[in-house]
Amino acid sequence: MTPSARLSAAIDLLTAMEATPLRPADALANAFFRERRYIGGGDRRAISARVWGILRHWRRMHWWIENADMQPTPRLLALAMMALEAQGRENPDDLFTGERYAPLGLTGPERRLYDRLRGQDLLHPDMPRAVRLEVPDWLLPRLERTFGDALEAELAAMEGEATLDLRVNLLKSDRPTARAALGTEGIHAVETTLSPWGLRVTGRLPVTSSAAFRSGLIEIQDEGSQLVVAAVGARPGMRVLDYCAGAAGKTLGMAMTMENRGHIVACDVSEPRLEGAVRRLRRAGVHNAERHLLVAGDRWARRRSGSFDRVLVDAPCTGTGTWRRNPDARLRLREQDLLELTAKQAEIIDRAAALVRPGGRMVYATCSVLREENTDQITAFLARNPDFALVPPDSEHDDLPPGLSTDGQVSLTPRQHHTDGFFAAMMQRKS
Repeated sequence: MTPSARLSAAIDLLTAMEATPLRPADALANAFFRERRYIGGGDRRAISARVWGILRHWRRMHWWIENADMQPTPRLLALAMMALEAQGRENPDDLFTGERYAPLGLTGPERRLYDRLRGQDLLHPDMPRAVRLEVPDWLLPRLERTFGDALEAELAAMEGEATLDLRVNLLKSDRPTARAALGTEGIHAVETTLSPWGLRVTGRLPVTSSAAFRSGLIEIQDEGSQLVVAAVGARPGMRVLDYCAGAAGKTLGMAMTMENRGHIVACDVSEPRLEGAVRRLRRAGVHNAERHLLVAGDRWARRRSGSFDRVLVDAPCTGTGTWRRNPDARLRLREQDLLELTAKQAEIIDRAAALVRPGGRMVYATCSVLREENTDQITAFLARNPDFALVPPDSEHDDLPPGLSTDGQVSLTPRQHHTDGFFAAMMQRKS
């Protein structure tokens, strides 16, 4: 594709996102490219890079355009980004040509907007703080409560691109072997510094088409998510429950630390997500796991009350820790969503707690950075459930690096740990 055709496709993708604002951008982009199979891999990456760059600066772009008394549109957003982020290095007349597959030529007002923005800094002193920090107005006080004086540095780290992390499947390989296997296919990886099983890949490479992935030597999993698995400390012979398993990414990791011995149950309320786990479990060589669909009126949990050595509650959350991967998520998040999620989290953790055996452990985890979903939830849970207590830090029964947990809780952020934002609390039921 020509540069003009790539720009036109990026505008089309932004238009599709604008038409369905509640749909996650990555899902919409996948559908967009599936319908246009003529767009090659390199072109897809270039188009996505432009679109995701605009999503990362969505409020700032709108501020600049509205400050020029114009209504933001996908076309103007693309033009403003060219003028601001690229510092005018792209010539719009070379791209907005009106030729085949290219966007129409610039109008007079569009050219004046470009000239006005060219060479300007992306951030302007007159921007409201929430706009400058690229967060919803209602969320800013909650983020200030979480991060305090480190807020701007933490949010700046969240604007960067996420790393591509892999978890080596110890059921089939080890880190040196998996790393070497990737290297033979031109995929350079380095060992992660926190996860004992992780590899980090440089660049956006087709890992899923590699022999190492297809044969189950590796799984794609953020290092922070791997550390949640480490916090559980599942061991051979245990009975383990992944209560909100989704597509079973953490189930795979726990089955690995159990060395395929013992029994692990992956539960979820979504049948499609659980069905999606089948191929992953098979590829990883996991044979000590079963799946269970949670439905209303189900007596499954009641019959298994107090029977699990480990219970992982990977709770549904706002996903504020994943903004590097999903910058559009901050645009969709509403205050009502947070209120509904915190109520649901409290309900889930109480139900899951009943499944922990005396002396067993429960790990509550989110991919959120908000205290309302993390430490506040744990404080309230422990007040309701005095038979549970936080596990002392650096427990011999988990795989976390020394010093990572504080009072039985782990908080990870992109700035401090170069992972997605994750929270985990390790609690033990009294014997």
